[in-house]
Amino acid sequence: MFNMIVRRLILFIPMWIAVSVLSFVIVHATPGDPAAGFVGQDTGAEGLAIARARLGLDRPYVEQLSLWVAGSLTGDLGNSYFLGRSVADAIIERLPVTFSLGLLALLVAIVVGVPLGVIAALSPNSWKDASTIGVSLTFLSVPEFVVGMLLIYLLGVEWRLFPIGRYEPLSDGLLPWLHHLALPALALGLSQSALLARMTRASLLQVLEADFIRTARAKGLPERVVIGKHAFRNAIITIITIIGLSLALLLSGAFITETLFQLPGIGSLGVQAVLRRDYPVIQGLLLVASSFVLIVNMLVDVVYRLLNPMIDND
Repeated sequence: MFNMIVRRLILFIPMWIAVSVLSFVIVHATPGDPAAGFVGQDTGAEGLAIARARLGLDRPYVEQLSLWVAGSLTGDLGNSYFLGRSVADAIIERLPVTFSLGLLALLVAIVVGVPLGVIAALSPNSWKDASTIGVSLTFLSVPEFVVGMLLIYLLGVEWRLFPIGRYEPLSDGLLPWLHHLALPALALGLSQSALLARMTRASLLQVLEADFIRTARAKGLPERVVIGKHAFRNAIITIITIIGLSLALLLSGAFITETLFQLPGIGSLGVQAVLRRDYPVIQGLLLVASSFVLIVNMLVDVVYRLLNPMIDND
């Protein structure tokens, strides 16, 4: 286990460099001039040249890329064009909000999705199965911002059960934190719960048709033991995979939800950066989001080993 974690951490270095290069290339390939956004569209050529020099955009492309990659390897993500501070500090300041939202949304997805998938798998082709498939298809087909707007209108505006547009840190108390994050976590987590329910159903149905399940039932084992100890334990590997992917997607894909609910997380920071063409912030956020995915994948592999030591992650 220790050797596997060390090897994965070593692999992070070339992956980090590749992601750094890719994020730089993607951002600089987009149309638009950040200098024009910095000094205004009506500024003349001389003013734009001064702004480009001040932002470091007049340097050769390769030199800018080299400086960015070298800085990212040491944790220096540069300075924002518009925030007047380091990108790393701006991201670290907003990470607790995004982590809170992502983890709470994942909890919603697990609490709703896994039981629904189990119920559907234990009653195939029944009304329970059809209802689960219908609900999951609905949430999968409806964009998250539409679910968020419905929740805002019903639970925030009409019934006034939850506040809108505010964030309370966990240090101010668990209940205020939950109260303010409930709606965005529901909006973000329900679509993932639908995916989790469908994958749980499919995985459990496949295991229930295996020979060892028929053997367990033939031995007269109680159904709760057959399902809980034998079937679900073997289906959990697929479920853990989906949960890991969902966590990475929730943490790196909260841009729209944070903007919709006006949460001061890295998602809203990313939207502002894109609108302003703040290259260092966009590159830093792409790097952080990619790092989330790499770390979560490693954690999933660790959980695989803990659940089944016979699995070879190498």
